[in-house]
Amino acid sequence: MNLYEHTIIARQDTSPSEIKQLTEKYSKLVEKNEGEIVKTENWGIINLSHLIKKNKKGSYIHFKIKGNGKMINELEKNESLDKKLLRYLTIKVKKFDLDTNYFGVKESNDKKEQKES
Repeated sequence: MNLYEHTIIARQDTSPSEIKQLTEKYSKLVEKNEGEIVKTENWGIINLSHLIKKNKKGSYIHFKIKGNGKMINELEKNESLDKKLLRYLTIKVKKFDLDTNYFGVKESNDKKEQKES
């Protein structure tokens, strides 16, 4: 089985309930095509580097997936038809980094020092 990191960007005006529906929809699609979702992360609304379909911001959802190329093709085919999505990107990786949360709230140094004491 191959390992993939897959990120989708939804329109900024997509409600939190619609984001949850998109996450469930694509998770079910992966599982239906013999794939496995290892981890799902909702990165929230992030500024885009340039306008995409007249949007300055987008809601990012990131999946870590185990599966085959056929499953990824099916996933991307469905996403290309979805009007709520601005972009999607799939990258094949050798292993997952499940520990680091790149878009989480970072702790200050004071809090870290208190925990270590």
